Amino acid sequence: MAGLKGQRPTGSPERPGVLALEREAVGIVDRMPELLMEADRIASTVAHGIHGRRRAGPGETFWQFRQYQQGEGAQLVDWRRSASSDHLFVREREWEAAHTLYLWPNMSSSMEFKSHLSATTKADRALVLMLGATELLVRGGERVALLGLTQPTASRRATQKLAEALVMNADTLAATSEPAVTRLSRFSTVILFSDFLDPIEKVRETIESMGAAGANGHLVQILDPAEETLPYQGRTEFLSPDGSQRWIADRAESLRERYRARLLAHRAAIQDIAHRLGWSFLVHHTDRPASEPLLSLLMRLDGSHGGYRWMGNSSDVTERNTAKPTDAGRGE
Repeated sequence: MAGLKGQRPTGSPERPGVLALEREAVGIVDRMPELLMEADRIASTVAHGIHGRRRAGPGETFWQFRQYQQGEGAQLVDWRRSASSDHLFVREREWEAAHTLYLWPNMSSSMEFKSHLSATTKADRALVLMLGATELLVRGGERVALLGLTQPTASRRATQKLAEALVMNADTLAATSEPAVTRLSRFSTVILFSDFLDPIEKVRETIESMGAAGANGHLVQILDPAEETLPYQGRTEFLSPDGSQRWIADRAESLRERYRARLLAHRAAIQDIAHRLGWSFLVHHTDRPASEPLLSLLMRLDGSHGGYRWMGNSSDVTERNTAKPTDAGRGE
C-alpha cells in the first residue's frame, strides 16, 4: 500500500515540509479542547469496570470460599457461611491490580485525509479514541502512558496530561507514521490507533519489535469510508497526503476492483502479523460513531474476550462497506 501514502520527491526543498509540520502542530493545538470534550462525552457512554485477575488476592470482589487452614487468624473466617457446615470457611476476594497501557495515535499527514463521505479526519478520530480510552482506563484504575512520550500514570488528570503531551510534541508526531522506540515491560499492553497504510514490511517491523518485548497489543485501523470503497467516478485527481504529488485517473471507477483487492491483501497481512503475536485487530471507519470501536476495544480489555491475554483470530476484522460509489469527485 505504499502508493496510498505520499512521500516528498527527491531533491525537494526542506522548508515547505517544515511549514507543513508547523501548520499541523498548530491545528492540533486549536482542535484539542473540542476533541477532549468529545472524548469525555464518548467515554461517558461506555461502561467500564475494574479488571479482575481471575485469582485470589487483594481486592473488593468476591472470588470463592475455601476451607479454613490451621494457623490462620480467626478474623478471616466467614461465620455466616461456616454456620451452615461442619467446617470453617474463608471468603477469598479476587486479585485486582492495575495494568500499564501504552497508547499511540498516528498523527502523520496520511491521517489528515477526509472525504465527502465523512465529517471527520482520521487524525481527529484517532485522538478522540485514544483520549476516550485513556479516560475510561484511568477510571478503571489502570496506569496509562503516551507511547515514547510520557511515563505511566493513574492520575485522574491523566487524559489532560496526555493531551498536553500531544500538543507539546505535535510537530514530532506529525513527522512520522511510526511510534517512538521505547522500552516496554513484559506484561504491559500497547494500543495503536492508525491507518496502517505504510508498506507491510514497515508495519511488521514496528509491531514485531513491540511483541518481542513481551507486550500484549491491540491494533485499531482507522480508515475513511472512501479509502475502503474508492467511490470516485470519471476523471479524478488524486493528491499525496503532503500535496507534493498528484495523479489523474481518466476513469477512477476502473481502478476500484484492483484497489479493493490490494487493500484487503494489505489488511490480511497486518491481521496475520497480529494473530501470530496474539494481538487483536479492529477496523473502524470514520463515518461510524466513535463509541463503537471504543466499546469493542474495552470489552476485550476487561475480560469479555479473555482479558488482557485475549488471542486474536481471523474473525476479528469486521468488513463494513459503509459507502457506495457516488458521482465523480475529487480525491482528497
